[in-house]
Amino acid sequence: KQQSSVSHLHPIDRAASPHSYGGKLQVPPIAAAQEILETAILDATTEAIAHEARTGLTATPKTLSPWLFYDEAGSHLFEQITTLPEYYLTRTERSIFATHADQIIHTAAGPESQTLTLIELGAVTATKTALLLRAAVRHPGTVVYQPVDVSESALDAARENILANIPGVTVRCQVADYTREPLPENRLPNTRTLALYIGSSIGNFTPHDARDVLRNLRAQLLPGDTLLLGTDLRPGPHKDEATLLAAYNDASAVTAAFNRNILARLNRDLGANFNLASFRHKALWNPTESRIEMHLESLHAQRVHIPENSTGPALTLDFLPGETIHTENSYKFTPSSVEALLQAAAFKPIQSWQDPKHLFAVTLATAIEQPI
Repeated sequence: KQQSSVSHLHPIDRAASPHSYGGKLQVPPIAAAQEILETAILDATTEAIAHEARTGLTATPKTLSPWLFYDEAGSHLFEQITTLPEYYLTRTERSIFATHADQIIHTAAGPESQTLTLIELGAVTATKTALLLRAAVRHPGTVVYQPVDVSESALDAARENILANIPGVTVRCQVADYTREPLPENRLPNTRTLALYIGSSIGNFTPHDARDVLRNLRAQLLPGDTLLLGTDLRPGPHKDEATLLAAYNDASAVTAAFNRNILARLNRDLGANFNLASFRHKALWNPTESRIEMHLESLHAQRVHIPENSTGPALTLDFLPGETIHTENSYKFTPSSVEALLQAAAFKPIQSWQDPKHLFAVTLATAIEQPI
């Protein structure tokens, strides 16, 4: 359950607005007004929600993209999840940073005094990143923090957090979808870049897409720049399956509420009539694909309606008992699979750190010359 770049999109307040006819702002004709009433005119974010619902819920099996989790309510629920005793990922990665931040920064920055730019992909509030930034400030040279996210509000929160708590850091925010858009080209002179892709966010992508995301990142870096990649480890000799499953199915049912909130969002934004109590949160380990899967399982035969909108006609969705909506994958890694992923994206692993229980890994890799 990691927030990827698009996961921070929030619906825009859809207040009534005037419409333009013949280049003038005026009250629309009666026929046009009736059409506006009958067919929802959606803002860009809600249009994306409608398109995702139409595409995913008419597929076999039914799916919904995990970026739909993160409306305001979902984001608050996710913050609660990160503090749960079962959800080891956040605190374990933080403990690795607390122990090894100075070594990570020293290796990434190099011995010479120069500017170190830390580019964080998908910044939330930069709480874990603060450990790395404090280590960077202790290291000789100038420190620039550049969070990249599609959410301006998330970037504002990251900026305020860093400026208030870590003197000596210059903050330069960029609003962008880092999975597709290039990083800024206004690179400072005599700069080495450390890209941060932490929180096991890479696990929310299929192996093919994960490689493409890292290749897109590599294309924006110079040889000698580095990447710090956080990855959750799959069950093995040191980590049992029960520990992994509990992280996605906590006793307090916060994750269940987080999963069902995706249906509440469709009810609110699209006028759907999902009965949340008729769907059960389900988390399972798929060892063949090396991933945790989250589903919403229909408890009985039921029919759901989504009204007509600008993406198409009204939808009537029939669910069989036990039929599921697949809402998220979270891929888990071995040290060798992390190394293979990095090498496929023209990165060479330098060093990897794990917690004492071998639950989570953080790997530092350097950008190497790409084959022509």
